[in-house]
Amino acid sequence: MLSGISTRMRELVADRVPFVHAVVVRAHFPTAVSPGDDAIVLLDGSIEGFVGGQCAESSVRTAALGALRDGRSVLLRVLPEGELDFPESPGAQVVVNPCLSGGALEIFLQPLLPSPVIWIVGRSPIAEALAELARPLDLTVRRAADERGPAGATAVVVCSHGRDEIAAIRAALDAGVEYVGLVASHRRGTAVLAEMELTEAERRRVRSPVGLRIGARTAPEIALSILAEIVAAIRTRGLTPAATPSGPPGGEPSTPTSGSPAGGPATAVPGPGGGPATAPKAQAVDPICGMTVTLSPGTPHLAVGGEDVWFCGPGCRRRYAEEGGL
Repeated sequence: MLSGISTRMRELVADRVPFVHAVVVRAHFPTAVSPGDDAIVLLDGSIEGFVGGQCAESSVRTAALGALRDGRSVLLRVLPEGELDFPESPGAQVVVNPCLSGGALEIFLQPLLPSPVIWIVGRSPIAEALAELARPLDLTVRRAADERGPAGATAVVVCSHGRDEIAAIRAALDAGVEYVGLVASHRRGTAVLAEMELTEAERRRVRSPVGLRIGARTAPEIALSILAEIVAAIRTRGLTPAATPSGPPGGEPSTPTSGSPAGGPATAVPGPGGGPATAPKAQAVDPICGMTVTLSPGTPHLAVGGEDVWFCGPGCRRRYAEEGGL
């Protein structure tokens, strides 16, 4: 792996920025890459590093953004038209690329998503058990004293037993957190929430009593029931992190740059496991080779009759212009 890519990956992980690490694992002549060449694909579809020419790069971009949405690794096979030499195997994704001049590629795409954040309010035995049990589940624990508060959290659990409960719930709701749990009896929880005069939409985001009904009695058992409910919400109901004012996930779309598709790069939204991924990006079909192209600021295009025509690479764009497309 190139040292520059390694350093960049460490920076992105430290900053909790989701990305895909793409590594060439097999290449057939003629190709411009070799096994071991790698690159990073970011939320906006930009690629840092080199894993093939522009046609192959377009296929990598499309597959990588899909991996970010799904949270699953992909073995991408990029083949020239009419070539199916690579044997089939489970987990492989095949792309027949009519633009390739020859050769074939296998590229492993691994999405690296930030772990979901759980903001725990309180120092009770249940709070301590939550913090202890959350870490093996790959949940990042943030305590009430953290200056970031609930910003960007996937879930908030308030287990302070009467201390600053209303302020904590209000902060979580204002931060956009979709899962807010209050550890309290049904009677006390109802009284606390009634005092807050929540809107109907806000009330749907607060759970009290919180946790799955497993007959829990001890602090660790109660923590287990809460974490089980959070994991179920993430895995089966698409629970996502709260928006952060500084950008993704859930931030405002970036301003389109010159030559970018209408509406600019895709807005970042959270993906599986609570980590951010990308919203579905616009796609178009190259009129020359028939390839489906995921649009990004650098995608070649021509303005024809007041509309944009998109291409997989400059070669197809040039051929379109030469054949009278303009």
